[in-house]
Amino acid sequence: MRTLLNNPDFRRLFAGRLVTNAGDSLYFVAAMWLVWDLTGNELYTGLAGFLTLAPAGLQFLFGPLVDRWPLRRLLVATQLLQGLLVLSVPAAHLTGHLSVWLVLAVMPSLALLNQLVYPAQTAAIPRIVDTDELVAANSLFALAYQGVDAVFNALAGVLVVVVGAVALFTLDAVTFALAAALFSTLSVPRADDTSVDRGPESETPTEAPTRGVEPTPDGGRVPEEAVPEREETAAHGSSDAAASDGNGGASGYLADLGEGIAYLQGTFLVPMLLGSVVINFALGGTVAILPSYAAHVGGVDGYGYLMAALALGILVGSLAASSLAGLAFGRLSIAAFLLSGAAWLGAVAAGRLPVTVALFVIAFVPVGVTNVLIVSVVQAVVPETLLGRVTAVLGSASAVSTPFGALAGGAAASFVGPVAVITVAGVAFLLLAIYLASVPALRRLPAVGDIDTLATERRPT
Repeated sequence: MRTLLNNPDFRRLFAGRLVTNAGDSLYFVAAMWLVWDLTGNELYTGLAGFLTLAPAGLQFLFGPLVDRWPLRRLLVATQLLQGLLVLSVPAAHLTGHLSVWLVLAVMPSLALLNQLVYPAQTAAIPRIVDTDELVAANSLFALAYQGVDAVFNALAGVLVVVVGAVALFTLDAVTFALAAALFSTLSVPRADDTSVDRGPESETPTEAPTRGVEPTPDGGRVPEEAVPEREETAAHGSSDAAASDGNGGASGYLADLGEGIAYLQGTFLVPMLLGSVVINFALGGTVAILPSYAAHVGGVDGYGYLMAALALGILVGSLAASSLAGLAFGRLSIAAFLLSGAAWLGAVAAGRLPVTVALFVIAFVPVGVTNVLIVSVVQAVVPETLLGRVTAVLGSASAVSTPFGALAGGAAASFVGPVAVITVAGVAFLLLAIYLASVPALRRLPAVGDIDTLATERRPT
């Protein structure tokens, strides 16, 4: 990891990730608690969760844009727009026009912009680090994501009590401005490594690793020499064939989107995504009613600690991913999610905030491990020219059920209470382990380093 931190562009991207995640944690905790405080109704927190999580299901639409647009300028623009959006809440408060409906409008708008931010950051990593550093790089990014979440989720819960939820939105605007400044100094090589999206004060760009592969519809690979060279457009330096042949408009966008979807056909990621649908539905319900559950066990402070526990568990798992990468991924996932389910149900049964928080940390460790390992496999095998759209399609497919889980969880909690809803989520982890064990293509997955194709079956050459 020391080599990574000696890479100036990785340092800037990593620092920007730290700041943006801090801002995201502040506004999410503040917004969810503000909705609960303004209404006292799980239906509204469920609606807030739905509106915040639903844009993730549209992430696949942004993948082709991430592959086409300069990443540095894209990251800067999204941070500035998000900063302006969060300022609308304190502005409305000062003028006496703050309402739950404004908060419900701001939350999905911020989330929609994030559907560009995270695929862009993911697509930038393999362009500025070597292939053998991908797992370490993703572990550090998971550290930025979950470590900052763990700290700032807990801090936000305390700050809501001390300064109020509205004040956190003002602080959040400052974090977005700082992140924009950091991203403006990046130098990100384009996917074809022929030009660089360079910041005004950037150092010599780090060369992106050469893949020497092109995509096939089933997720396999064909030799580089079998693929004709692509020309770079003078105006945009795009590596997309669509851009070079003049098909850069709507039809080119749809073609790019179709390539991302077609690439996943016949890969083990498809059955894995089916299991994710169930677990994400349950997790969506949990996030939506967590303010109500926290009010029963510890108030706004308890909400911050519970959110921090979720992030801390994923952080620990993310840091442990490198040391576990040598184990058979299929068996590791099955054992991990059995542990998650048991710890989750124990947390609910405990009924005491300190014990509940500790067990929630354990329950989310496997999530961090599997997230890092799956992302590393995708980045290592998928060609850079397709990475943005493939990542976006995966993000959308895995998250599509989460907002509906939030909506259903909020509605269910208003009738049966939050404890029952959270219990169902724990059972979902156990069901995921059973599902992984029942699908041969998933159960037999080897160690991450031995996965050189996403195809479920190797085809004869």
